[in-house]
Amino acid sequence: MKTFDIPEQDEYFRDHFSGVSEDGKRNWFYPQKPKGNWHNRRVWFTVLILALLFVTPFLKYNGQPLLLFNVLERKFIIFGIFIGPQDYWLFGLLMLSFMVFIVLFTTIFGRLWCGWACPQTVFMEMVFRKIEYAIEGDAGKQKSLNKAPWNSDKIIKKGLKYTLFLTVSFLIANLLLSYVIGVDEVGKIISEPISDHLPLFGGIVAFTAIFYFNFAWLRDQACTVVCPYGRLQGVLMDRNSIVVAYDYKRGEPRGKLHKGKDRNEGDCINCHQCVAVCPTGIDIRNGMQMECVNCTACIDACDSIMDKVGFDHGLIRYTSENAIVNKTNKLITPRVIGYIVVLVLLWSVSGFMILSRTDTQTTLFRAPGSQYIENKDGSVSNLYTFKIFNKTNHVVRPTLVLDNSQGKLVFAGTPDLTLNGAGMSDGTLFITIPKAELKSRKTKLKLSVYQGKEKLETFETTFMAPAY
Repeated sequence: MKTFDIPEQDEYFRDHFSGVSEDGKRNWFYPQKPKGNWHNRRVWFTVLILALLFVTPFLKYNGQPLLLFNVLERKFIIFGIFIGPQDYWLFGLLMLSFMVFIVLFTTIFGRLWCGWACPQTVFMEMVFRKIEYAIEGDAGKQKSLNKAPWNSDKIIKKGLKYTLFLTVSFLIANLLLSYVIGVDEVGKIISEPISDHLPLFGGIVAFTAIFYFNFAWLRDQACTVVCPYGRLQGVLMDRNSIVVAYDYKRGEPRGKLHKGKDRNEGDCINCHQCVAVCPTGIDIRNGMQMECVNCTACIDACDSIMDKVGFDHGLIRYTSENAIVNKTNKLITPRVIGYIVVLVLLWSVSGFMILSRTDTQTTLFRAPGSQYIENKDGSVSNLYTFKIFNKTNHVVRPTLVLDNSQGKLVFAGTPDLTLNGAGMSDGTLFITIPKAELKSRKTKLKLSVYQGKEKLETFETTFMAPAY
């Protein structure tokens, strides 16, 4: 991980994890309640994010959910595009595009996603932490309450807090499941007897427990220990990436403020407010660190101190290392251009594949080991096996038609060609063609799949006949 080259900084932080004490025990952080312009912006952005998260499962397009990630049945819907088992390549291409976009976004804007839009940060800092502040008070009161004996006041506050934590965790579990199986199925679990949906209800209980454990105990360590994204920052970001950073050129050397005396130090008065409000317990003045989630709490804390001492805002701000050192910043670098080119190519290929994708996928092969049959009426027949896959999430009733021949199709048995969403039908059929139409031993036949008058797809197969 790159850090700013501050001669006075304490080198200890480089090989020390702030979440663990010297004796190997966990450091439990009590960040002060954040307030300020950046926090207010995050509050409004959080309202928007939460509204989108909870409303999206109810949004439908052509009768289907706008977003669905049903890993249980291998069905995915991304902004109205249905991706079934036959289109995993498309899902993989979209996920690869998303990963390249994340790399590009991180290269330019650092961990902006983590601080503003990541569900972990949004729920932890803007929901669960708010509940904690409302019930237990600010950092000092929380510490005192945890150290206090178990009296009625502590039991009531802790009981209320953890009850609300469990309730919110239950809501999040239902929200997650609505993205997996759809809000209609979640509604059935709620309205119908639990015994009819025991596996899914068990999933809700399990995820409620996981979310409760995450937000009640794991907390900051979900970002600093569990999440791999933070550990990738060192290779994804460079000196031009925009991050929450301390302007050490302006702030160093640090020194306490003494009224009535000329100040020879930098603007940092060593008040440690930036450390006090940090939810991961780091000192942003040491430079960019893996634990920093760019939550902007330190910006607001520093700006409030600058107001009190009469200094300009921006000692801690959104900036880049090059902007601090060289007073210049270059967002569009060769590396960024390379990512953009790759991303445009991936999006172009994905778009072409989506637009050219058919509703069905049919395979028609000559039956293994079978020979052509010469019929008494002067025609020739070949036996084929077929499979028709429905690549949509709605019912399809396909019809097979020979396009370039006067022949006919005769199905063996009575196959059911009504295909449910992501369904499949298979069977065998004979293709029979008059000898007069067969000019060679091998003839290419073109077939189409229709639903009513709408052509869904066209494909070819080989027809074998005697040499004439």
